Amino acid sequence: MATAQQTSAPTVKRGIQPLRAGQGNTFILRKLHSLLGIIPIGAFLLEHLLSNFEALKGPAAYGAQVKFLNSLPMVRVLEWVFIFLPILYHGLYGVWIWLRGKSNIVYYPWAGNWMYMAQRYTGLIAILYIGQHVYRQRFSGVSLPEHPGAAFHKVQMELQNPWMLAVYVIAMIAICWHFSYGIWLFAAKWGITPGVTARKRFGYVCAALGVVLVVIGLASIWAFVGPNFKNAPDEVAPVVSSMTYHAGSAESLTGFVDTIQLQG
Repeated sequence: MATAQQTSAPTVKRGIQPLRAGQGNTFILRKLHSLLGIIPIGAFLLEHLLSNFEALKGPAAYGAQVKFLNSLPMVRVLEWVFIFLPILYHGLYGVWIWLRGKSNIVYYPWAGNWMYMAQRYTGLIAILYIGQHVYRQRFSGVSLPEHPGAAFHKVQMELQNPWMLAVYVIAMIAICWHFSYGIWLFAAKWGITPGVTARKRFGYVCAALGVVLVVIGLASIWAFVGPNFKNAPDEVAPVVSSMTYHAGSAESLTGFVDTIQLQG
């Protein structure tokens, strides 16, 4: 009498899991890496996209926005503490995580592997783009803090190079995708979206956010290369921002009231 030979099911590795936690110091470093990706880097990205969106109003409006940002109190300390250093840590530690991790989308084609790979490559694109962008716009050529009216022309000249225009477009899409998926990861890792259903629903929200950010970013790029403000002057006088206008109006109103009181 033949007996059925029992065979154990082959063990198949699941590949890269989308959510992983470190141990000891690694846990703290990963948490800091995740947090900095949202605050302050994510907040700065949103502000930067909205500021660049002012370019759709023309060189004077864009120059006014640059002037306003550079007139903030302790702006140089703020940009190093809340922009440059967080981006440097987030980018370098992200590369270190990538070098220590592994993905295998050929034998383990799960979504976690694809997302892991896409997040790392878009992060690499982001850090390389940000490095050259900060150097070109902040530390090379005309100094925009002293000449905010030249900001539109400076970006426009850079984007006249088709290769640089392609870099801007690719980097914009990559950065917006990296940030949007980073929000999803942050919510999952920090326990904001517990459970598969919550994560799936929040994934649609993050995807929609990514699309909106890409549209805003590409529209800003179009403002520099489109026909509306072609051949912008080297430097324009920045228009008075709405905040300055309201402040001036308040001072005028106060002076008017004081005059009335003295006359009374």
